[in-house]
Amino acid sequence: MISIVDYGMGNLGSVAKAVEKVGGEARIIRTPQEVLAADRLILPGVGAFADAMANLARQELIEPIKQFVQRDRPFLGICLGLQLLFEVGYEDGEHRGLEILEGEVRRFDFARVPEAADLAVPHMGWNALSWERPCPLLAGLEKPSFVYFVHSYHVVPRDSGVVLTQTMYGYPFVSSIWRGNLMATQFHPEKSQAVGLKMVANFVGLM
Repeated sequence: MISIVDYGMGNLGSVAKAVEKVGGEARIIRTPQEVLAADRLILPGVGAFADAMANLARQELIEPIKQFVQRDRPFLGICLGLQLLFEVGYEDGEHRGLEILEGEVRRFDFARVPEAADLAVPHMGWNALSWERPCPLLAGLEKPSFVYFVHSYHVVPRDSGVVLTQTMYGYPFVSSIWRGNLMATQFHPEKSQAVGLKMVANFVGLM
């Protein structure tokens, strides 16, 4: 069973359909008790960092999510669900995140990359992943693998050891992270066709 957290800001239907398409069973959960009882957890997200943290706090989900990760159960963050794992985000001010990983969430800044000055923000569309170490989430994928992005901000981890993939958009940015059973992607696996479904299937198969 794959539990998908509903805190009012995720594309829950698309994520659930992706899980079901690869043979998994998905359920939408909303309470602290359901988070703590989950076997495998997906934290999706679309929208603003501060609003997401406010919603998680309102539903009393912050500590249960942190406890779930501490227990090293399979966890997948998607898009905003990756960004929220870090200490602080700088979208419309400075806002504290879940503080599970050390680092920041910053807007794309091409000021020091003149050749990238014409690139649009948000970064939207298909782009390639680059990785150097094997990970269960990426098992069976070929290099390069292309996935779908929609975002204006990206994570800057303090510990480079959590970086799983990078992607080039004006400069290399971290497009996914991995630590133990904690995995999270800036891109949308549920919108990334065969490549994304393969990742979802890999996550569903984790024990």
